Amino acid sequence: MPAADPARDIAYRRFRFPADLGLGTADGVVAGADGLTIGATTGRRDHTDPHSGVTSGYETASWTSPAVPVGFPVEEIVPSWTGDTPAGGWLRVELRGWVGKQPGTAWYDLGHWAADESSLHRSSVPGQADPDARVAVDTLVVAGTAVTGWQLRVTLFRPAGAADGPVLRTVGAVASASAAAATPPTTGVGPNPADPAAGAGSAAAAARGRVLDVPRYAQRLHAGGETRWGGGGDSWCSPTSVSMVLDFWGAGPTPDRYAWVDPPGHRPVVVHAARHCYDHAYAGAGNWAFNTAYAGRHGVDAFVTRLRGLAEAERFIAAGIPLIVSAAFTREQVPGLDYDTRGHLMVLVGFTAEGDPVLNDPYAPDDDGVRRTVPRAPFETAWQGGSGGIAYVIRPESVPLPPPPRQANW
Repeated sequence: MPAADPARDIAYRRFRFPADLGLGTADGVVAGADGLTIGATTGRRDHTDPHSGVTSGYETASWTSPAVPVGFPVEEIVPSWTGDTPAGGWLRVELRGWVGKQPGTAWYDLGHWAADESSLHRSSVPGQADPDARVAVDTLVVAGTAVTGWQLRVTLFRPAGAADGPVLRTVGAVASASAAAATPPTTGVGPNPADPAAGAGSAAAAARGRVLDVPRYAQRLHAGGETRWGGGGDSWCSPTSVSMVLDFWGAGPTPDRYAWVDPPGHRPVVVHAARHCYDHAYAGAGNWAFNTAYAGRHGVDAFVTRLRGLAEAERFIAAGIPLIVSAAFTREQVPGLDYDTRGHLMVLVGFTAEGDPVLNDPYAPDDDGVRRTVPRAPFETAWQGGSGGIAYVIRPESVPLPPPPRQANW
C-alpha cells in the first residue's frame, strides 16, 4: 500500500443552501429558512421501492450544480450531503463527470436517501457501469475517459399531496487522482503542499501531545444483540464512530429518539445510528455519505473528504476537531491493531508528543479497550492505501475549520 503523498491531487467543493441556490440551476426548488425546499413542483413521478415492492407517487423538484472543474485527471469522486426528509420524502443524488467545457459521462445515481423508512428504504444503486465509469456503492470510479470535473444533481421527492417535503442543506463532492498519478516533487515541496501561511508547522506543534476527550464506545458490545442492520455490532464501526463524535459535541440524539430500541442493550444510541445509516442495497451501515447525512441531522456540519496524510489531519486536531477515518490492514500491519480488515472506520482523537496517532477504535471488546495509540507510519499507510485518505468531518458550525491548503480539500 502507498504511503501518504503530499503531492496527490485532491479537491473538495461544497454548496450551502439557501445561500448558493443561484450558483446552479433550480427546477422547482426554492430557498427556505434552512435550505432548499420544493416550491412549484416539476411533475409527479411514481417510484417503486425495490426493497419493499411498494409503489408511491411523488411530487418532485431539483437543483443542479454548476460544473466544477478540478484541474487534474480524476480517478474517483465521493459525494456527500446534509438535509432532512420529513413526512416520507426522500432525496436522490446524481453525479456525472465533465471533460473541459462539456459533460464527459452519463449521469449516475449515487443514492436514494431518507431520514427514516416511512416511505423509502435508504439505498445505494447497484449495477451502474459503462466504459466511462462505474458506481462502487458511495463512490464514482472513473474508467475510460479523461474526467477533469464533476456536476451534481439533487432531486427532492415529496409524497403527492403532502404539505411538507425534503430540505437540502448542503451538497458537495471530493475528487481525487490516483496516488500513482501524483506529480513528483521537484524541490522537496510538491505542487499541493500545505500553505506556509496556513500554519502547517504550527498546527503540527499544536496537535502533538493533544488528545481530545471523545467518549469511547465499543461496537463489539453489540455483537450479541440487534442484527437487522448489517449483521450487528461487529459490522457497526462507522455508526459507532459517528455516535462517539456526535456525543463529543453534545449533539447526539435525545433518548426519546432511540426509545424504540427494545431491548435497549448496551448503548441503544449506537443501534439507532446503525439503523439510520443502513444502506439496504449494500446491506451494511458503512456507506460514507449516509453516515455524514445522518450526522448532519443533528445540528452539525458534516461531509466526506480525503486528506493527503496525517500532516493534514493534525490541522483538525489542532482546531479541536476529531476525524473519523477509514483504513484497511492485515493483522499486525499496524502494531496494536491485531485483526484483519478490508475497511474499518475509527476516530482519530489526537497525537502523542512524538506524533503517533491516538485512536478511538470501536473494534474493541469493551469501552475501556477503545483507546489505542499506534505508530504513525504504518497507520498512515493503512489509511491512505486502504481508502485513499477518506475522512468524515463532523463539527458544529461554531467551531471553525482549519485553513485549507492551496488545493483545497475541505
